[in-house]
Amino acid sequence: MSNHPNRVRVALVFGGVSSEHEISCLTAGSASRAIDAERFEVVGIGITADGTWVRIAPEELASYEVIDGQLPRVAADRPEAVLLRGANGAEVATRVGDKLCDITGIDAAFALLHGPWGEDGTIQGLFEMLGVRYVGAGVAASAIGMDKDLMKRAMAAAGLPVGPWVAITPAQWRDDRVGSLARVGELTFPVFVKPARGGSSIGIVRVDNPSGLEAAILEAQQFDPKIVVEQGFVGVREIEVSVLQDLDGPPRVSLPGEVLMHTPDAFYDFDAKYLPEEQVTLQVPADVTPELQAVVQELAGRTFCAMAVEGLARVDLFVDADGVPWVNELNTMPGFTRTSMFPMMWAASGLQYPELIATLVELALARPMGLR
Repeated sequence: MSNHPNRVRVALVFGGVSSEHEISCLTAGSASRAIDAERFEVVGIGITADGTWVRIAPEELASYEVIDGQLPRVAADRPEAVLLRGANGAEVATRVGDKLCDITGIDAAFALLHGPWGEDGTIQGLFEMLGVRYVGAGVAASAIGMDKDLMKRAMAAAGLPVGPWVAITPAQWRDDRVGSLARVGELTFPVFVKPARGGSSIGIVRVDNPSGLEAAILEAQQFDPKIVVEQGFVGVREIEVSVLQDLDGPPRVSLPGEVLMHTPDAFYDFDAKYLPEEQVTLQVPADVTPELQAVVQELAGRTFCAMAVEGLARVDLFVDADGVPWVNELNTMPGFTRTSMFPMMWAASGLQYPELIATLVELALARPMGLR
């Protein structure tokens, strides 16, 4: 549908109304700079923090970087964008008053959105309704993968090894706060209190004893009224594996990577991920035995299949002192900057960043629309 017959037109959709707005912008900027301009034509669609869709020129998008410690944001004064279902497929137009202009056909959408209203099945449902081919997991896998409680339930039902957790809904906290705290008290401390449907480690609090529990729950509820409390894994290795769909067979799995915190009691929070200042080392590939590598790769691939994911995912694991792996979570739209773990693990496995982006777009174009 591109005006350039040899190029595929890809709409990069980024920003959004979640607390991960800036991370999405950072991801989109990195992807736009790396995408093969001879094969793909980028159409930038930014979603402002208040939910307005706007057109962002590729040149502006490519400038999205961390500057003086500040993360990029979608500017609200850009031309308003409208996504359409045209006679020949998906289109994006610019709205000027009550008129639509600059109508541009698109071949595929790459939603580089993190968190609610982007990674949770909402925009995936919009794409399905409008007939837009898109990168990544479908509606159900995105929705379940976004909710840490539902995700763990699905994983446990599939026989995957997951650690103990407790979910607290807004109604449970309102109507039975004592009972909710008592359920959490059955876990072994330390515990990690998390927004159920958040990401980038925003709003996560480590709690070492029951006295700090209520304050941590209130902190996490600032980002999501539903929270989960996970029993902490102590003295474990944090191993991650990148997974890609293969339309002709089992999913492809990368070499594993390892998150190495420089302070023993620290955890991989927002600042460590995006503003590290030597807080963390991302070791890719991880220093593991061939036997452990095979085990974690097999478990990552099995998790991807059990959750019915399409496109891509990063599977985060804990490996305990006995060498036993546990699934912590699956991320259907992992951090995607060049220095994020997902691309780094694929680069170590022989698939470089520009080709990784191309592979994901090609998977989107090959996948049928509708029920599948």
